[in-house]
Amino acid sequence: MIEIIRSVIIGGVQGVSEFLPISSSGHLVLIPYLFKWDYNGLSFDIALHFGTAIAIIAYFWKDWMRIIKKTINPKYDTEYIEHDYPDNFLWKILVASIPAAILGVFLDKYVETYLHSPLLIAFNLIFFGLVLWLFDKHSKSSLIVKNVSYSQSFIVGCAQAIALMPGVSRSGITMTASRFFGLKRKDAARFSFLLATPAMIGAFLISAKDIVGNDLNLVFLLGVLSSTFFGFLAIKYLLKYLERGSFSVFVWYRIVLAIIITVIYFVR
Repeated sequence: MIEIIRSVIIGGVQGVSEFLPISSSGHLVLIPYLFKWDYNGLSFDIALHFGTAIAIIAYFWKDWMRIIKKTINPKYDTEYIEHDYPDNFLWKILVASIPAAILGVFLDKYVETYLHSPLLIAFNLIFFGLVLWLFDKHSKSSLIVKNVSYSQSFIVGCAQAIALMPGVSRSGITMTASRFFGLKRKDAARFSFLLATPAMIGAFLISAKDIVGNDLNLVFLLGVLSSTFFGFLAIKYLLKYLERGSFSVFVWYRIVLAIIITVIYFVR
């Protein structure tokens, strides 16, 4: 029973922290560290990322269908009230996905082995949180998703690659770069999520071979369902919140969490 409760909690933490700018990888390392929980294994971690991949695909399914159809047929009328996408938008997403894909292949094992220190995570939480606050505060908010250029997409993709380090936050760093270019807050989040989709799917497909058959049990399944459910809610309500709210609340959360991590580290 305890394992089931932990599975649901960690799945929920993964689902929420994957899409809020607060670092999912950092939380996956820190939650077991703070509560002294046993590591559930690589298969479980992969399962949680599979759950968030399902969440992002489910939420943006209509968007992706329109993006793909417009790529195939540039004259396709999206008839989409909230967002329209140019016929080259898919290529911009793929160009932006190149940096993270390359660095992920060559540096993933190094990051997993050497860059999971609690103090490094605390530093990344504060530093990249402050950078997000700075760019969010001074952005002109004059750009929308459909007008993002190839060069801007690629630079946001380079920022996404930095998120290999725990504590940075994939969504946080891509939203930061998007705000730097003047994307409105909600558009910055939407672009971040669309950019994350191929990265998350690709990462899962590469890692899927490491899933051990004996690990496919109820705990595994509930972790996937929890990360999917809470991930979907995180996307939905973050986009709604950013219609009027700023990123400041997440910056403060990162700072407080980093202080707690540092204190616990030195006390122990």
